[in-house]
Amino acid sequence: MANSLVVVHVDIAVVAGQEDAFLAATQLNAAASRAEPGVVRFDVLVDREDPAHVVLVEVYRDADAAAAHKQTSHYAAWRDAVAPMMARPRASVKYVNASPADDAF
Repeated sequence: MANSLVVVHVDIAVVAGQEDAFLAATQLNAAASRAEPGVVRFDVLVDREDPAHVVLVEVYRDADAAAAHKQTSHYAAWRDAVAPMMARPRASVKYVNASPADDAF
């Protein structure tokens, strides 16, 4: 596939009772991330049945944009703030966009 978009799903289990604090910190990071030039989307999803299960859906224009995101001060602040709120290490999977075509973005 010649597509260059990088789609990342980050699966997070939040410590019970920390959901509101986690979401507050995550929403700050998401808002700042959406302002990055290489970010197409940055969504924060909460499981309807389990509010301690959060998924981030991050879409970057390319691998360089994904790497640049990890170098931002807002990412570092989020990472450090939420580390003690995670019930287990977060897991991420990178995907290739199959449809719609990347040039739609």
